[in-house]
Amino acid sequence: MKLEDFGDRWMRSAAWASLTANIAIVVTGAAVRLTGSGLGCPTWPRCTSSSFTPHGAMDVHQWVEFGNRTLTFVLAAIAIFTFVAALGYSRHHGRPDVYKLSILLGLAIPMQAVIGGITVLTNLGPWLVGAHMLASMVIISLAVVLIFRLQHGPTLVHNGAITTLAKLTYAVTWVVLAIGTVVTGAGPHAGDSDAPRNGLDTLEMSQLHADVVFLLIGLTVALLIMSTGLVREAAIVLVAVEVAQGALGFVQYFTDLPVVLVGFHMLGSALTMAAASWVLVACRAAKRGEVSPGTR
Repeated sequence: MKLEDFGDRWMRSAAWASLTANIAIVVTGAAVRLTGSGLGCPTWPRCTSSSFTPHGAMDVHQWVEFGNRTLTFVLAAIAIFTFVAALGYSRHHGRPDVYKLSILLGLAIPMQAVIGGITVLTNLGPWLVGAHMLASMVIISLAVVLIFRLQHGPTLVHNGAITTLAKLTYAVTWVVLAIGTVVTGAGPHAGDSDAPRNGLDTLEMSQLHADVVFLLIGLTVALLIMSTGLVREAAIVLVAVEVAQGALGFVQYFTDLPVVLVGFHMLGSALTMAAASWVLVACRAAKRGEVSPGTR
């Protein structure tokens, strides 16, 4: 194997590791909230007022919360590895876009940690908990862009109906996720028995969330019907994820939000963002005729 091939393989591995790890921390973050362990370490950056790690008789909440915090160091290590790999890759292939994306991914990790710390210091305020989750979605989206560009090379900007529809689909995905955090902030899984709720009506917010989900599925189906090639393949994946996520959402709502189903719903949220991001970048990489007639 040539040296440059070895470096390319490491770069692809780093990008996939970044995506996988950031999806995983969404799930472990959900586990912290769903087990009521959000204040297992009641302060930040220390776990207790006198130590960065739990000490004395540790209960399950401390283990869960501290374990989730420890994963931040794993994310940081992956981000550093991605940056180093991108440095060599971009120099060899003349791809500054890969290098810049690795920098953004690296900077996003401490940003996410700080938001998480502020969330703890403010007693798990529901709006900050939502922001903490959405920050992970930003990182997931960036990781998807990096993976796509490694697979398909530099991309070009396309204009036209399909591209506009893909952008709208991506934007509505963000609206769905944002409203989902509001529903969570009104619901019972606060992360701690003393954590505040946002005071909004759970039924009304759930209905709004469902309405926007239907809009998102409709947009994605339209995109699937109108597109071809890379964009259509990406839209098929997104529709499948949306339908599964929507079905799971309905089941969990009508079964009084069991923690296992809510945890899987959080995983589905991360996968939805990844799939929507893939649709968006697919429009930029599609070959002539794969977006829509006259789009260039």
